[in-house]
Parts: sequence; C-alpha cells; structure tokens
Amino acid sequence: YAYLKISEGCNHRCSFCIIPHMRGDLVSRTISEVIEEAKRLVESGVKELLVISQDTSAYGVDVKYKLDFMEGRAHETRMQDLAVALGELGVWVRMHYVYPYPHVDKLIPLMAEGKILPYLDIPFQHASAKILKAMKRPAHSEKVIDRIRSWREICPELTIRSTFIVGFPGETEQDFQELLDFLEEAQLDRVGCFTYSPVEGAPANVLANQVPEEVKESRHKRFMEKQAEISAERLRAKVGSLQWVIIDEVVEEGAVGRSSA
Repeated sequence: YAYLKISEGCNHRCSFCIIPHMRGDLVSRTISEVIEEAKRLVESGVKELLVISQDTSAYGVDVKYKLDFMEGRAHETRMQDLAVALGELGVWVRMHYVYPYPHVDKLIPLMAEGKILPYLDIPFQHASAKILKAMKRPAHSEKVIDRIRSWREICPELTIRSTFIVGFPGETEQDFQELLDFLEEAQLDRVGCFTYSPVEGAPANVLANQVPEEVKESRHKRFMEKQAEISAERLRAKVGSLQWVIIDEVVEEGAVGRSSA
C-alpha cells in the first residue's frame, strides 16, 4: 500500500516478490499502478505474484473504493477487482494477509475457476474471544469456522495458512484449549506459532496476568505438535494426486518445486 519494491531471492523462494512497507496507516495504491507493475514483472519472466500488504482485505477502504481506469475499463479500488485483473495475466497469483471479512467470500469462486491460486494467508492469531478482544482483534472464531467450511465447499483445493500467538497476557489454560480445539475444527494446512514477547511501548506490556516463560514454551510445543498432526494428515490426503508445480531449482537428486499450496 504505502509503497512497493521488488526484491530478488526473497524467503518465499520465488523469483521476485512484491514487498510493501508494513507499518503505519493504510495507503492504497491505484489499481492501475499495481497492475502495470505486475505486467512489467510478468513480461520480465516472473511466474508467480505475491500480493502482500498490512491488510490486503482492506484495500481501497481509505479511498472509498475509488474508480480507476485501465485500457478503457473501469475498476474499483478493491481486493476483488484487483484479483480479477491480476488473474488475467496468466501467472500464479497468491493472496497474503487477508482477514476473514465477509467480502473475502467473493475471492473463492475466482480460486475455484483457476483465476488466482486457491490459497489464503489469514493471520487468525488466536481463537479465544477474550484473548482476541485483548489483542484488539475481531472475536468471532465460530463464524470463522463456518466461513472456512463454506469456502471449502466452493473450492475443495483451498489451502489456508495462518499464524498464531500463544502466551498473550491473560491467556489461561482454558483459552489455550480453545485454540487447540479451533485447530482441530479448522483443519488448516500450514500454520506458524509465536510466543508472546513484550515490544517496547506496546499496551499489552502493562496487562495483568503475564504468562510465565516456561508456560509459553510448553504451550508453543503442544500447539506445534497438534498442528503437525493436522498438516501431515492433510498432506497424506494428497498422495496420488496430480499437482501443478513451479520449479525453483534443479539439484543432483532432481528438481525442487512448489505447488499452489
């Protein structure tokens, strides 16, 4: 949003990656500017575009979804229009940092039709309503589960990646169990987890009931063990299937590539 740069050899293992400034107010670039940059990347040989921002699902909110024109066609400055336009470039398009707002539902048919990759990176962060509220995040994990189910009905190939935080101030064993239950129900494909650590100036530093370090580490271990089982089972279900891949490199043992997942 604020600005975008091209970086070579990023940790996503793609040839090039569109990386934004990730702090501060949301500032939406014009959709024509983003598409023109994407076209230049594709013309240079790029095979995969990663759409990344602080909150991709909020694209256009700050400019009230202003109309923009490309090649005589009008497009609103919003995530769905951007996905449709990028999907016409003939390369993989992967959406990152998308929060599960209702309008995200409109992306799923595009995935089912092969316009963009059936992949969403959604930072859920927790499942306990109490902890989500303390984090100042939307606290509707039960609605999230319903939304995930409806997405998979439309696009069974959908891969969901997420990140979570354990040990946030005030997190009880019951809150943590809610998180484990959420993992079991949501059946996410790829998940990362961080233990909460104080950041200078953060309001959470002064919250009551700080979680001891040994408890944080124990919960992190239990969380990752639980998710490892889920991820392994979801991968096993793909054995024998045919997958399109992008080859990253050729090594002595063969070729190394990535699927849409």
